[in-house]
Amino acid sequence: MKTSRYVVLLGPFVILAMVCLMIPLFITILPSFFTPGFSFSYYTDFFTDSFSRNILIRSLRLSLITTVICIVIGLPASYYISLMKENRRRIILSLILFPLLTNAVVRGFAWISILGKNGLINQLLQCLGLVDEPVKLLYTDFAIVVGSVYLFLPVMLSTLTSVMEGIGEDVIEAAYSLGAPPVATFFKVIVPLSFSGVLVAGVLVFAGTISAYTTPTLLGGNQNMMLATLLYQQSNTLSNWTNSAVIAFIMILISLGVMKIFNLIAATVDKRAEGHV
Repeated sequence: MKTSRYVVLLGPFVILAMVCLMIPLFITILPSFFTPGFSFSYYTDFFTDSFSRNILIRSLRLSLITTVICIVIGLPASYYISLMKENRRRIILSLILFPLLTNAVVRGFAWISILGKNGLINQLLQCLGLVDEPVKLLYTDFAIVVGSVYLFLPVMLSTLTSVMEGIGEDVIEAAYSLGAPPVATFFKVIVPLSFSGVLVAGVLVFAGTISAYTTPTLLGGNQNMMLATLLYQQSNTLSNWTNSAVIAFIMILISLGVMKIFNLIAATVDKRAEGHV
């Protein structure tokens, strides 16, 4: 009885998801396997081409760097926020999430004015006498990482803060009572207990960074392309829908692969935790 009820309730949504998501995706990707017979030649061409391969490596590297930076910043910051009183914590979280309400294009142009040759950072460096001429910060990998961290750090903070709020104060007090200093408590108690949230937030940041288009386009330019900008170039500029399907499918596989790796890490950590119990 319950099973039939679930089928009736979930059936329309499953059909809608299949019609609106899976079928169009399948139709888009299917031509990339036929040349006209079934073949992987489009994918071998992508991986053997040095230009496409460099973009893939750059996308993976910058996405990984962005994820690591967000984790390093997000862990202590979210722990500090979780220790605040409820009213103050709500205000801080609202301020953290406020940039998400701003269009990504606006945020990208804001970073252009900061990282440009006549931007705020170069003016400050020249006023301090640290450089004689403007430093190239814009249209570099550094600019993409800075913009991506700014874009996805709120996601990391909001996810980790909600996880750390679930860690009871009695656990922290127990660590203190056993003589653990605050730093040791953070690394040996808080971080392991919030590891599942780190994995979830890491997947969100990595997948969002590798599929982002606006920020890499505005801050990286054509000389520092990522997979999303290459996909846009192949589809909208060159109208090469087959190569676009190849790039899209590779991005999907990368996201699924990262999720699988993070799940394996989580399973390994859970087994080790059970072994110590």
